[in-house]
Amino acid sequence: MTNKEVYINFCSIEKEIPIFLQPWWLDAVCNDNWDVVLVQKGQHIHAAMPYSLSHNGRYSMQPMLTQFLGPYIKYPDDQKYATRLSFEKKTMEQLINSLPNFAYFKQNFSPTFVNWLPFYWNGFKQTTRYTYIISKLFDSASVWREMAGSIRRNIQKAKKELTVSLSEDIEIFYALNKKTFERQEKKIPYPFDLVRAIDTACLEHGVRKIYMAYDSEGQLHAAIYVVFDSNTAYYLMGGSDPELRSGGATALLMWTAIQDALQMNLDFNFEGSMIKPIERYFSSFGSVQQQFFTIEKDQRSLPVKFLSCLYRSIKEK
Repeated sequence: MTNKEVYINFCSIEKEIPIFLQPWWLDAVCNDNWDVVLVQKGQHIHAAMPYSLSHNGRYSMQPMLTQFLGPYIKYPDDQKYATRLSFEKKTMEQLINSLPNFAYFKQNFSPTFVNWLPFYWNGFKQTTRYTYIISKLFDSASVWREMAGSIRRNIQKAKKELTVSLSEDIEIFYALNKKTFERQEKKIPYPFDLVRAIDTACLEHGVRKIYMAYDSEGQLHAAIYVVFDSNTAYYLMGGSDPELRSGGATALLMWTAIQDALQMNLDFNFEGSMIKPIERYFSSFGSVQQQFFTIEKDQRSLPVKFLSCLYRSIKEK
């Protein structure tokens, strides 16, 4: 069996593997251009690390609309801290040594992943980024008390004027999502075909909700797209009508999704942003800041690096 086939079987048994590391998710976002390295002992898998493939297999990048990848380690039960740390380092070294020798590698790792030392020892670099998470250990009343007053007022105002419903229409959602970028005079960074592929896969596995907020006249004010696994609900995408942004619709949708997540005994992950206004908005919901790592290794020649930076700067204009 190939590593992929072994990993697919492993994921069908191991229920704690996050949604972004699931084979069906990787198929949707990578068009099957992905593989995985494994650490095995006999029939037992101790760790797995999926990765994308591009540029004839020379690059491995973070796929679009995928919050994180990184290692998944299955720790033995009842390990002492020192034993667990030793196991963790040894396992990650084995994963790293099994990775292809990419010209360029970049992945976001899960917020639960805190020890990147073996990657440092093997020439990788790290950038600390931040997300905001509401823990399933709290109830709705506790989260409400922790919210900024402006968010609570927006939610209360929107409740009087808007109705929240679940939708199955990915085309309507994408059109509204696109308007958010157009308002900022930006091109939406992901194509509809990708969003549709993700939605089809998530719908098949029953792990997504599309929340929409309408007024009494049937006007769609805002929509958000949430996916979830056995531990966490993730805010993946959202959009609002530029002409109807003052009604608090997005705050109401977020609050509805947060309450649903807590009722399902899930954390709620806002998926973070390093953009100041977005960061400020996410942090206003009674959430807790949590760091995660972007791990990178660049072995490209200087001319290739220069051309890549030039292309990226032109593309962003």
